[in-house]
Amino acid sequence: MSDELIELKLRYERLHLLHQVSNVIHSTLEPRLALQLILREAVRLMRASSGSVALFNPTTGLLEIEAAHGLPANASRLKLRPGEGITGWVMRAGKPASVGEVSKDPRYVPLLKDVCSELAVPLEVNGVVRGVINVDSNRPNAFSAADQDLLQELARQAAGVIHNTWLYEQLRLKARLLESLLSVGQTINSTLNLDDVFKVVTREACQLMAGKMSSLLLLDESREWLDLRASCGAGAAYLNKPRLSVAESLLGIVVRRKKPLQVENVQTSSRYQNIEIARGEGLISLLSVPLVFGGQAIGALSVYTGQPHFFSNEEIRTLSALADLSAIAIEKARLYERIVDVEEQLRRNEKLSALGLLAAEVAHEIRNPLTVMKMLYHSLDLKFPGGDPRAKDAQIMGEKMEHLNRIVEQILDFARTSEPQFVPVNLNELIEELGLLTRHKLTQQNIQLVHKLQPDLPPVPADASQLEQAFLNLILNAVEAMPKGGKLTIISRALPSPEAGGKPSRALVEFKDTGQGMTREQRVRAFSSLLKTTRREGTGLGLAIVARITEAHRGRIEIKSRPRRGTAIRITLPL
Repeated sequence: MSDELIELKLRYERLHLLHQVSNVIHSTLEPRLALQLILREAVRLMRASSGSVALFNPTTGLLEIEAAHGLPANASRLKLRPGEGITGWVMRAGKPASVGEVSKDPRYVPLLKDVCSELAVPLEVNGVVRGVINVDSNRPNAFSAADQDLLQELARQAAGVIHNTWLYEQLRLKARLLESLLSVGQTINSTLNLDDVFKVVTREACQLMAGKMSSLLLLDESREWLDLRASCGAGAAYLNKPRLSVAESLLGIVVRRKKPLQVENVQTSSRYQNIEIARGEGLISLLSVPLVFGGQAIGALSVYTGQPHFFSNEEIRTLSALADLSAIAIEKARLYERIVDVEEQLRRNEKLSALGLLAAEVAHEIRNPLTVMKMLYHSLDLKFPGGDPRAKDAQIMGEKMEHLNRIVEQILDFARTSEPQFVPVNLNELIEELGLLTRHKLTQQNIQLVHKLQPDLPPVPADASQLEQAFLNLILNAVEAMPKGGKLTIISRALPSPEAGGKPSRALVEFKDTGQGMTREQRVRAFSSLLKTTRREGTGLGLAIVARITEAHRGRIEIKSRPRRGTAIRITLPL
């Protein structure tokens, strides 16, 4: 058989093998498995004794073996700097290297004793050298130019596989991060207690980014200091470190610029303030992102790793998205706390108002018998001789009755200051604001709130704070009437008046619940005197206050209710 025919047959076999290799390596999207398949076929085609694929790690700046064939088990521990060894030289030069006698080449770094020759070619992905594929032989001058061409062709295929698998890994990572982010967002936004929100954010950030530790710092009221509010995985040294200055600290830069920042190694960074703490806690790489709400930074969320790590753009975007969700959740929890405080303040105002009305009624009830006592006292015309001790007693009795009368007048004067101050009030806005204030209480009681409000309802002349107090009482009464949950419907509409030619003259606000309802006796007593209530729970003054406020607004109030059929309370106010 002629040499040409042998060469042709050999080329055919190699092309056939390359086709088989192409089919094999494109059958998987797992990077390590694909590289292992490529290397195995390269060693077989070259009749080599061993081989390896080394990829450049941008975080460490070293060439690290990702796949090996015929090498000892500890070969994966070998790491080379670019330019070190034949493999490092190919990486830095970006050119193939074929060495017939490695013992005569000063670049060679021995890994096996019986290696005589080595062939190494660069792996280029999108024109950038990302690694090196090499094969070794225990025969001197084992590799020909055709072998080099074949290995370069395999390297081009490997580069394509690496590129595709990297894209696949990025997409898979993105999908996993988005899935985790969705779950994290649901967890964060289902929490209303502020301290619980902090704990959830740091825990989820640590898990999402596979970090060793995470922390959340918020600006204080002066916006000059960052205070640690929560952490996950932090030790005592980190928890007890001093607060950070916004103007001078590394994390202060994140808050001031409202941009993410990453540090490859906080243990060696001159910008990081707590290097000794980082070394003691085993913290290395840092990614910190700002917490921004309403265009204003309120703090920083940080994640530390225990190994050198370069955070990808996708990881930065993911943590930033988590920080945005966290900032919303934090502000929502703060708003909820303020709503609870306002609701409690309204409750206190209700009691104070009730106390004022009660004092006024007590004063009225006292003044009538006191007036009778004064009249009878003066009609008795008690006059005793100068030396009689009863004269002094009669004088004291008269003085004390006058004292009591002054006290009663003072109480009545104080009660008169609660007269409503009339201004145009939008009833729908007032009802919607109360719905916001009480929505969490209604949710906790499993009560559905339904608004049926006439959009073009004209304003009414009223005292907004007093009407708010009356409507709040009706809502809270409805909540107490539905301990197992139910439905509260609030209706507003204008009522036409025949006297005004059918034009609206009154506004109706109705509160309908599906609660326990009221008996006839309860309906009769609902608006009774503050002094005659028999209710054991609460203030027992709610409906009496509502009636007083409605009366002061020249309105009317009526109840429609039956036991176990719910209650409807209608208030009409003049427009």
